[in-house]
Amino acid sequence: MEKCMPEDNENKIRTTRRNDWRTEPMPEQHEVFVLTRSFSDEEMAVLRRGNIPQAMEDKWFWYMEDSTLWAHRSWTGHCIYRIDFKKDNHHIVTVNRDPEQYRSSSIEADIETLNKLLNWWIRAPYDHYGEWLSETYDVLQKAGKA
Repeated sequence: MEKCMPEDNENKIRTTRRNDWRTEPMPEQHEVFVLTRSFSDEEMAVLRRGNIPQAMEDKWFWYMEDSTLWAHRSWTGHCIYRIDFKKDNHHIVTVNRDPEQYRSSSIEADIETLNKLLNWWIRAPYDHYGEWLSETYDVLQKAGKA
């Protein structure tokens, strides 16, 4: 993957936009749930910047439009999560349920996964490699191989 960091005319990092990466729409097969969690202004600012993958291990491309975060798998462009942030901290999450694009079928598992992802994504700077290691360990642990 070629490293690219979008910049504005003043040489500052700008926010990531939908057309910065190949994306697919949320499929017809999806489910909606509420994620109850608060975010500081600083954490929301980090999320608003988005993420353009910088290495093969970086599995996520995300961007925000207004108060909605769109999270896509970087290799396929499949939309996995859409988070509509609400001021009352009861955020509406739409999750992909197309089994050819995303294998999870449990809201409880998605809440756990999404919270872990958000914990990584709100860090500044975002550590994609640490996230990849953590995700790989979780998969091995669930398979009884960790």
